[in-house]
Amino acid sequence: MQATRAARRQSRYEFAAVGRSARLALRYSGPERATAVQALKAAGAAMLAWALAAFWIESPMALMAPWTALVLVDSTVYRSLRAGVRQLGVISVGAIWASLAMYVTNGSTLPAMAISLPWLMLIAGYRRLGAHGIYGATTALFVIAYGAYQPWQVGHRLLETLIGAVIGLSVNAFVLPPVRIDGVRANLHALAVECGNLLQAMGDGLEHSWGAARAEVWEDQARRLHRGVQAVARARNRAAESSRLNPGRRMRRGDRTARIPPQTDRKWEAVVHHITALSHTLADVAARSHALSSPTDTFRCDYAALTRAVARLCAEQAEMLAQHHTDGAARQEQVGAVWRRYEQVLGEVPNQKEVSATAVSGGLLIQIRQLLRTLTPGPEAA
Repeated sequence: MQATRAARRQSRYEFAAVGRSARLALRYSGPERATAVQALKAAGAAMLAWALAAFWIESPMALMAPWTALVLVDSTVYRSLRAGVRQLGVISVGAIWASLAMYVTNGSTLPAMAISLPWLMLIAGYRRLGAHGIYGATTALFVIAYGAYQPWQVGHRLLETLIGAVIGLSVNAFVLPPVRIDGVRANLHALAVECGNLLQAMGDGLEHSWGAARAEVWEDQARRLHRGVQAVARARNRAAESSRLNPGRRMRRGDRTARIPPQTDRKWEAVVHHITALSHTLADVAARSHALSSPTDTFRCDYAALTRAVARLCAEQAEMLAQHHTDGAARQEQVGAVWRRYEQVLGEVPNQKEVSATAVSGGLLIQIRQLLRTLTPGPEAA
């Protein structure tokens, strides 16, 4: 019964996720719509390739053309071209090898498979061929299973493959060519939101006596922020790849939006680094590492308010990323207020009674100062 209920919950969740994706694809330009467009392009390319192969060259099966066109409508034009070259080579090898195997075995299916498939599967494991390596073996299976190993029949298969490759590449390059520049913005926005949420959680927790368990949670969440940094780097690489050999990079509407410079990636990577260092310091204080003493209650509450103010800066910059604004549109009044609050908390450091507490307070302020310097220039950035 429990397994059945769990399966029902999972099914409801999956159907709800599909519904959300469909609504987003219909209403907004984003990853969901891009996925839908690529799926429709692939289907259209396959049908067009089949029609050309079936009616133009009058192929008896016309299987290779739509199959090749289908898999070559990739996420970027550059990937389609690279995949097309690989696939043409692998399919040619598979077709010729299988034809020779059938010729040597006088058309005997099982011996021909024994001669061709083991070696073609070894070739499929070659790392540089990626997912396309398996197409050599599958092409050999088609040739052997249908007994189509005469030279003119092999020529048909290769011609079908060429037609499918040309159709797939052409459709991907000239029909709404994919330009993946919004992924950088989306991942940076998500990273900025996560940074702001974690700083807000730290500020809320610091208003009260935080324990080692809560500090460990903050430290773990800070480590997870590095996944967001890696996601931004992958999106940046994908954006650069999508512009290579792409004839539509100057025509697409998304390409006319303000691009985010690579310096923004480095900025948020530095923010994550400083938040991680801050979480380490708080975890050490909570664990009383090296006999560290907690700061006074007054300093702790003021520092909590300062941390929440920095969290609001992160949230503001995340909102600017979502609305395609630049960092130059930052509200200078709020920035100045945060720096003044920092100066106020800095003035409380000499009031610590213990040397250890003074050292801890200074270390915490160093991390928050580095965060402020990274997020936006201020009086202390000069």
